[in-house]
Amino acid sequence: MRVLVLGAGQLARMMALEAIPLNIEVQAFDVRSDQIVDPINQQVLGEGLQQALRDADVVTAEFEHIPQAVLEPCEQSGKFLPGSRAILSGGDRRVEKALLQQAGVANAAYAEVHNKAELEAAVQQLGLPLVLKSALEGYDGKGQWRLKQMEQLDAVWTEIAQFLKQASKKAKQGIVAEQFIPFDYEVSLVGARSNNGDTVFYPLTENHHVNGVLSVSLARPEHPLQAQAERMFQAIADELDYVGVLAIEFFVVGEQLLVNELAPRVHNSGHWTQQGADTSQFANHIRAVCGLPLGATSVLRPTLMVNILGLDQLPDALLTIPGLHLHWYGKTARPGRKMGHINLSADTTEQLAKRFEQLIALLPEEDFPELELLLPKI
Repeated sequence: MRVLVLGAGQLARMMALEAIPLNIEVQAFDVRSDQIVDPINQQVLGEGLQQALRDADVVTAEFEHIPQAVLEPCEQSGKFLPGSRAILSGGDRRVEKALLQQAGVANAAYAEVHNKAELEAAVQQLGLPLVLKSALEGYDGKGQWRLKQMEQLDAVWTEIAQFLKQASKKAKQGIVAEQFIPFDYEVSLVGARSNNGDTVFYPLTENHHVNGVLSVSLARPEHPLQAQAERMFQAIADELDYVGVLAIEFFVVGEQLLVNELAPRVHNSGHWTQQGADTSQFANHIRAVCGLPLGATSVLRPTLMVNILGLDQLPDALLTIPGLHLHWYGKTARPGRKMGHINLSADTTEQLAKRFEQLIALLPEEDFPELELLLPKI
């Protein structure tokens, strides 16, 4: 069986690595170059979407910002999972908000904004502060503005108007104004749903961000809000008739969860499953889209993940820490780019905290800020 992944980045690579033991071949379609590549070594295997679709038994995606010209033929092929509606829900905040409303899932109150007058109306409707997000192409904190006081409105709108003016003509950009949520912390739920509706869940993962980019994810088995998160996941997945791995990011507000964002794919906050779970998120996505039984998601041992941003090398001494696994993506370094991640595991949470302390001591603080703040939380 051959799976075609839209996108040729690290997520496609990790799916391909997990597919090999299942005797499943994975190819990737680079939507920017129109080339078909081996996602592990980046060797060019062919060119053109039509050829890629002909040769594939199943089509899936590693990211949601896919041009409509690519989505349409994939949907028409009848091979695309989880389908264009799911991908659009993750790639357009307006579609995402409508989906959450249809599924009856709690999220921040919002309004669509197309001009300054509508922004002023959103302030009256939702109050301040507001978080303003681009409807398209927003990720890792990009395409976001904060409006805290009315005195800032003119300046903020000037920035947004310039952003909209420079937006691609291929798709109609927009702004979603969300009520600011004074949340306690952020978690995500990664789960997988098969084509017959069977669903499995990983434990809630507590996430720590720095400058809008995920820094650390810590698996939280037996989290008190796990059942609530699973019900919300089920409602969304059933609404979409979803097949594959789906990740949902939540705000925790007391004892309530509010959906922040959807990711219709394998997700950065689920990388810990490679060493910490019986079946990784990548293996379960391949299983789901290929019609295979889903694997167990039971946690094998306490595990956390640390993102590596902008660096292409780290001290070799990291490998002396028991339970540490390095995952490099084979990319050219540039500031802020996701270059790899570290999975760290232990037999107990106390041991994990001690190993995390060892790890922090070996990492350059300027490139891995705020890690020490997480030690008391483990």
